[in-house]
Amino acid sequence: ERARGVSNAITSNSASNSVHAQREGLSRRHRYNFQLKPYNPEHKPPGVKDLVYLEPSPPFCEKNPKLGILGTHGRQCNDTSIGVDGCDLMCCGRGYKTQEVIVVERCACTFHWCAK
Repeated sequence: ERARGVSNAITSNSASNSVHAQREGLSRRHRYNFQLKPYNPEHKPPGVKDLVYLEPSPPFCEKNPKLGILGTHGRQCNDTSIGVDGCDLMCCGRGYKTQEVIVVERCACTFHWCAK
């Protein structure tokens, strides 16, 4: 920003020089790096390349059209996975139903007898 002082001279007010700002940023990152702990103690702490959110994300379990969140009700999940596609996480602790579906399709298959 530029501002006119009492002497009517134009002065420049800026943040510290970039080298100093970078040095300060690095020291802050190193100073607070050890304090990053997972919310859930069963999860591992974030790594150096992990993206860390400082504010909580909106709840994704319930539908919220204003935020464009579709919710998780009725979605398919993997009951053997412990990842983000796993039923325990995706269903937000509400429980889930396992359904076995048998699909019969016609195919253009032919059967050939083998000669002995």
